Amino acid sequence: MSRSLKTFFLLTDIGFLLYWAVTWGAWIPKEYLYQDYTNPLLVAWNLSFLPLDLLISATGFYSLFLLHCSDQRWRLVALISLVLTFCSGLQAIAFWSFRGELDWGWWVPNLYLMIYPLFYIPMLLRKEQRISTISKNA
Repeated sequence: MSRSLKTFFLLTDIGFLLYWAVTWGAWIPKEYLYQDYTNPLLVAWNLSFLPLDLLISATGFYSLFLLHCSDQRWRLVALISLVLTFCSGLQAIAFWSFRGELDWGWWVPNLYLMIYPLFYIPMLLRKEQRISTISKNA
């Protein structure tokens, strides 16, 4: 795993845990909350990301643990984490697009979640394919 991917995993996974701690504790100042943040439907929509975001963090941390243990399954777990991360960002961007709302405070983090995995998913797939080909030929 590259140093940059480790950094992205740590930033993203710790970031999700911090975001949900801050959200659960209602520590975000009202002026930084999304529009209609008191609307029960939007609150439910935001909370619907909790299981996905926690799964992203769990798979990201687990892939780093597997890497530390020299367990080659880290690639598969990292790939799962990256795909889920992309999906989380895509869902949020799609939602705000359909609503016609552009708030860079919410768009930038979700574009980050969508874009950074796109650089690493192909890399992991190529390496996984090479490993599979080598093991079949051995």
